Amino acid sequence: MRILTFFLCALPFALGLPTVSAAQDTAPPPTVAPPEGGIAPAPGGDNPPMPGGENSPMIVPPPDEAPQSPPDAFGSAPPVDDDAAEIVPPNDPATQQADGRPDETREEKIDRLFSELRKQPDGTKAARIAARIEREWRRSGSATIDLLMQRAAKAMGQKDNVAAMDVLDQTLVLDPDYAEAWNRRATLNFSMDRWGKSLADIEQTLGREPRHWGALMGLGMILERLDEKQKALETYLNVLAVYPALKSAQDAAGRLSEELTGPVI
Repeated sequence: MRILTFFLCALPFALGLPTVSAAQDTAPPPTVAPPEGGIAPAPGGDNPPMPGGENSPMIVPPPDEAPQSPPDAFGSAPPVDDDAAEIVPPNDPATQQADGRPDETREEKIDRLFSELRKQPDGTKAARIAARIEREWRRSGSATIDLLMQRAAKAMGQKDNVAAMDVLDQTLVLDPDYAEAWNRRATLNFSMDRWGKSLADIEQTLGREPRHWGALMGLGMILERLDEKQKALETYLNVLAVYPALKSAQDAAGRLSEELTGPVI
């Protein structure tokens, strides 16, 4: 029951429904309240003992039964090379001028790009638009935050989970409204098989950007691993509503649809 309550609290974000309270939106990570009956996303800590494993928040299926990670789960990682990072204010006039929309705010630009993404059937062209959206998501407007995200990405690349978690926790203390930091921590928790904590971070990510297809793909993966195939299918369909050309979501939705309803004759 405790697991189901937590799961139902996290799922509405896949449908674009607001469930995060104002306190959760403004409080730093150490004080973020978990969904009722859920598992607190304590920074860097272990999940409390639960049935199905010594430190596992949920019952984990055998590895050979778990679906493979789709390449787009949780989205693209931020750059790890200082020279490759673009530390640019979100509404920098020079950047907007280069994009041809000098009077456009960052939010308006993201909305426009999503509109283009929904209309683009070609996978390669859609991926270019998606990359531009992710670049906007990564622009925190703070050189300090961007540098911390680079360090976290480098630590994750080196499998130094402790260092990566520490840096991401610091990032969220400095800017608890930065959706990409929540998404990166969701990614890290998922890689460490801490699904309860990953779900909590996915919830925070989607509370700030409900169209985040990477977080939605991660949610769909977790739902599959919990054998919640119908809810996973609905999540993948929500991905396709914002990013129709995303092949990994197309494949996942097609596979689950066939499993649930049988092959089309």
